[in-house]
Amino acid sequence: MAQTTKYVIKYKLNGERRFEFAHLENGTAEEAKAALDAIHGQSDDVISDISVSKAL
Repeated sequence: MAQTTKYVIKYKLNGERRFEFAHLENGTAEEAKAALDAIHGQSDDVISDISVSKAL
């Protein structure tokens, strides 16, 4: 199993600031987007301004 690290993903959902915690392998924007897509499902919500940093 791959080693994962806990990250905080800050983003906007339909223009509203939100954040989620996720365990990602590399903390890339692509991984973060995939995690957010998994959380929010196949909706029409607009996810933007994604930033990823290690959780403290």
